[in-house]
Amino acid sequence: MSSTRSEHDMLGEITVPANVYYGAHTARALVNFPITGETLADRPHLVAALATVKEAAARANAEVGALSPERAAAIGQACAEIRDGQLHDQFVVDLVQGGAGTSTNMNANEVIANRALELLGHARGEYAALHPLDHVNLGQSTNDGYPTAVKLALDRHLAELLAALAGLRKAFADKAIEFADVLKMGRTQLQDAVPMTLGQEFGAFAATLGEDEQRLAEARLLLHELNLGGTAIGTGLNARPGYRERAVEHLRELTGIATLVSAPDLIEATQDVGVFVQLSGVLKRVAVKVSKICNDLRLLSSGPQAGFGEIELPARQAGSSIMPGKVNPVIPEAVNQIAFEIIGHDVTVTLAAEGGQLQLNAFEPIIARALTAGLDHLTAGARVLAEQCVRGITARREHLAARVATSTGLVTALSPALGYETACTLAMEAHQTGRPALELVRERGLLTDDQVGALITPQALTGGPSRT
Repeated sequence: MSSTRSEHDMLGEITVPANVYYGAHTARALVNFPITGETLADRPHLVAALATVKEAAARANAEVGALSPERAAAIGQACAEIRDGQLHDQFVVDLVQGGAGTSTNMNANEVIANRALELLGHARGEYAALHPLDHVNLGQSTNDGYPTAVKLALDRHLAELLAALAGLRKAFADKAIEFADVLKMGRTQLQDAVPMTLGQEFGAFAATLGEDEQRLAEARLLLHELNLGGTAIGTGLNARPGYRERAVEHLRELTGIATLVSAPDLIEATQDVGVFVQLSGVLKRVAVKVSKICNDLRLLSSGPQAGFGEIELPARQAGSSIMPGKVNPVIPEAVNQIAFEIIGHDVTVTLAAEGGQLQLNAFEPIIARALTAGLDHLTAGARVLAEQCVRGITARREHLAARVATSTGLVTALSPALGYETACTLAMEAHQTGRPALELVRERGLLTDDQVGALITPQALTGGPSRT
């Protein structure tokens, strides 16, 4: 048997390996776009989504009489195999490509067609029996099929990120309960402020993650408006009446996403990428807030002797090749870097969206790459942060108690009884002499022990429940 086969496209003949499922268009894309080294196969959710779109289209085309039942069944089976994880290694084009995703669409069409041909008893490349464009791409364009697949892939990525964030939120919430009785000094501008509990600090981390989960869920819903059936520019040219409605219905069945709908204006939906800008902005928001939490964990654990030293992160690896015994906060540092990447990706998405012209945005491939990478990496980062860091954090209780007892921040709690001017004078003297402010209050008889005791109970200091 020959090790190659000859195929052709509008530019002429081209040779492809005999054992591959892709064809001429994909072979040209391999030459044209050796850009990032990341291929469609590196985004399995996108590959599965492409197959889902093609299967829904085949079913719809069969129902409106545009595709024979035999061809539709073969295409459907090939797509089902791909959705099940097979043939992903045949999706070989680079994620970054010119043509608004045409090479991605062609890669999918050719792999599905050649697998369907095998199922019908034909050899790969015998396109007279079943053609990548005439049959697999029937009633479609890259301009409606590709963005639909990207939205379905992003929905899967978001489901995973939401699950990872929920796990991270629970890890912080569990620590909030564990540290509920640990008093510490809160800080503003890195200076002592007023007392709080370590549990309140960790509870705030959990709360902010909960808010971000809600914002992501809202952005996720926006992905469910599709332009499938609009074909080239949204007019629906070459798609039969009834195809669009049936295709979206089959997408709902195949994905289990009941909220998938057809856009009310397909021309607008084909040129608009605002949903990706919205999602990118929300993803950046989440990344920024998670990164801020990581900054706090690094500060709170700094030292252990010369820093804040309020908490201890679990030791995960040696921290230095020269300084014996040094342990670094490597897990938060890794998550910080993921956030930096996502912030940069948001700029990419913004510029790509702005660069669209007239009836199509040609830059959706870089948008898809940026968003899928960010979602993937933040999902992994949230899981690692929860399991390898947060769940193993311990509090340095005695150290925290000593800090509270000697902090001038306690004077704020006495200010209502002493007056601001007197309290300010005490705080300055305590700071200058190093003597505890409470000691100065008692020494000068400004308040009785009972009065002081009532003002500095954990409940009074933190606004939390009373403790016995």
